[in-house]
Amino acid sequence: MTTTVPVSGGDFRPYEVVVGRGLLAELGPRVAPLARGRTVVITDETVAGLHGKAALASLKAAGAPGRLLTVPPGEGSKSFAELERVIDRLLAFRLDRTDVVVALGGGVVGDLAGLAAALYMRGIDFVQVPTTLLAQVDSSVGGKTAIDTPRGKNLIGAFHQPRLVLADIDVLATLPARQVKSGWAEVLKHGLICDAAFFDWLAGEGAAGAKGDPAALERAVIRSVEIKSAVVGEDEKEAGRRALLNLGHTFGHAIETEVGFDEDALAHGEAVALGCCMALRYSAREGLCSAEDAARVEAVVAAAGLPTRLDQAGAFEADRLLALMAGDKKAEGGALTLILAHGVGRAFVAKGVDAAKVRTFLIAEGATG
Repeated sequence: MTTTVPVSGGDFRPYEVVVGRGLLAELGPRVAPLARGRTVVITDETVAGLHGKAALASLKAAGAPGRLLTVPPGEGSKSFAELERVIDRLLAFRLDRTDVVVALGGGVVGDLAGLAAALYMRGIDFVQVPTTLLAQVDSSVGGKTAIDTPRGKNLIGAFHQPRLVLADIDVLATLPARQVKSGWAEVLKHGLICDAAFFDWLAGEGAAGAKGDPAALERAVIRSVEIKSAVVGEDEKEAGRRALLNLGHTFGHAIETEVGFDEDALAHGEAVALGCCMALRYSAREGLCSAEDAARVEAVVAAAGLPTRLDQAGAFEADRLLALMAGDKKAEGGALTLILAHGVGRAFVAKGVDAAKVRTFLIAEGATG
């Protein structure tokens, strides 16, 4: 049984996110109608070993034969150098605008392959087949594609919507426990943004999903995609409400940048979890939400095995973190923009946030002054 969540709105072509089990075997029949020409499956070396043969076999059987293009695993592949290499291989394959790129992997592969597809011949179609929980609930939906630079995460990119997203719950069984927890942070974030009842479920019965329970994971993915789809449909290019999806990311991205995007030290979802806790604590400090709400969020995040405190990620300088936050994509005119909350399920965009207050908060959180 599958669940289909439509994504539509704005000026982009509508598409579907299909969530279910056994979907990798259906890749070919679902992609063939979209591919008038050939397919190229972009994946990383780890995922290629796990799912590459099955993906190619499904495409071939459906009359849409594909070639495999692999990149090294990890955030380091979201670079100018790897983007250039991928596009050069697409050119060597002589792809044209009737061909389709299939992004088979986690968020790194989806972001890199999506940006390559956006740039190649000014844009060719691509399909997202996310193989991590984090990618299924977040990065595969909404058309954001990007690479990193030493000055910050996801600063070079484009909006390029996929033609289709296939979220196969079965492939999540191959993930290490840490990656499941990392993806769970984005699930919790969706409840924190606008669905208190969903967060309540995640804090209770649904918490089994953080430990890999397939039924809980499927329900969590479906609801997360529904939330993200609704937001993206209203605001594709983050001019307003879509910024809410970045709850925890302004703090989190700054911390990730400081640790050098070292996923062994701090995975993206772990940074988001920590950032969400910091956003709630800052909100409570400013009297925007209750201390009880901030404490509850911290307890739920900790119960999922995710970091909640700055010192769990390392040692940081307040001024350095503040400078990175000021360079965030949501900043305007040098002023800080943060996603804060009036409580669970009640996030909002706060513009023109006083940097001095944030600096004091960062020091209170354990950063050095």
